[in-house]
Amino acid sequence: MRALLALLALLLWTAQARAEEIVLGLSSDQVAITATFTGSDILIFGAVKRDTPAPAGAAPLGVVIAVSGPLQPLTVREAQRRFGIWVNSAAVQVDAAPSFYAVATTGPLDKVLSSTEDLRHSITIPRAIRAIGNDVGNREDFLDALLRIREGEGQYRILEGAVEFDEQTLFRTQIGLPANLVEGDYPTRIFLTRDGEVIDMFETTIYVRKAGIERWLNALAHEEPFLYGLLALALAIAAGWGASAGFQALRG
Repeated sequence: MRALLALLALLLWTAQARAEEIVLGLSSDQVAITATFTGSDILIFGAVKRDTPAPAGAAPLGVVIAVSGPLQPLTVREAQRRFGIWVNSAAVQVDAAPSFYAVATTGPLDKVLSSTEDLRHSITIPRAIRAIGNDVGNREDFLDALLRIREGEGQYRILEGAVEFDEQTLFRTQIGLPANLVEGDYPTRIFLTRDGEVIDMFETTIYVRKAGIERWLNALAHEEPFLYGLLALALAIAAGWGASAGFQALRG
């Protein structure tokens, strides 16, 4: 009998969870990188769609939004001073680290998201970084250093309380993208939570592309490297000649 009641409770909870779904919007899903690009703000907004009223006495909903840049392998090195000079003494290989990562929430991250759900969905920044095994005892220190460096550069951001949630129905936040964006697809995930558990998830993509002359030069460098080299050489010669001519004019 108890097993039957537990099963009915589970089915009821599942039905309630599915009755609340995310409907999402973006101010723009395209970001163009030009010569004058200094960063961009993306407005992410949405609503909670309910087939039935929220369960009576249920805990309030939470929203977690994660925006990730393209994954890149990298090596984190430790420098030590030996014989008066700095040398690399150890390194940790990171299999895949996002070039940009931002997490915005409706409240304290540990309140709106349980560690179990974080492990399942790899939402927080440490979970989003995949490091392969190394024979280094302080591997976690290397990863902490990577987090500090990229947080200091504005590439990794934790925005607790940055998601506004009106009447447990409408939510919105603004994610600032830095000037040094890497071109590529930026997966964006929105999680609806209750009591730290994920009850619905929505995924979309923000596309970051070079535009204008930057796009043309990038394509030329990859598709016609010889012509790109000649163009770079010609520009260097022209710049040198122009600087020399200008200097001579000033002396005259």
